[in-house]
Amino acid sequence: MPMPQTYFLASREFDTFIQDVRDTCMLQSHHQAYHTLRAVLHTFRSHLTTADALRFADILPAVTRAIFVEDWRPSDVPLPFPDREALVREMKSVRKDHNLAPQTAIEDVAAALRRSSIYERELDRVLRNLPEGAAAFWA
Repeated sequence: MPMPQTYFLASREFDTFIQDVRDTCMLQSHHQAYHTLRAVLHTFRSHLTTADALRFADILPAVTRAIFVEDWRPSDVPLPFPDREALVREMKSVRKDHNLAPQTAIEDVAAALRRSSIYERELDRVLRNLPEGAAAFWA
């Protein structure tokens, strides 16, 4: 079996993706885009069980998957998805003193993710099998 393209092209794919996140969020740097992406991914993950989070991680490109699972404490009990306003507050609380994510960061990252190397049909299929609120998060 050949090496999967998601590993072979991981750096190139991620560079393109993080530039899209930067531009879509109207941020100034890759560093700001990375921290915004991380905050969005970790906010989403905090509302999933371990099994659901791993199911979602399976469809992410390699570097994005690594960011999704970094610093994870799987024993945490997930809370249900709250309304969008609460999700934005939660996302903005990640690295609070250094978080420059715009109010629209969740929607912006969702749009960039859907434009990236992820397969939209696969994303939608996985989201349909996650808890209520998961699909709306990435809408």
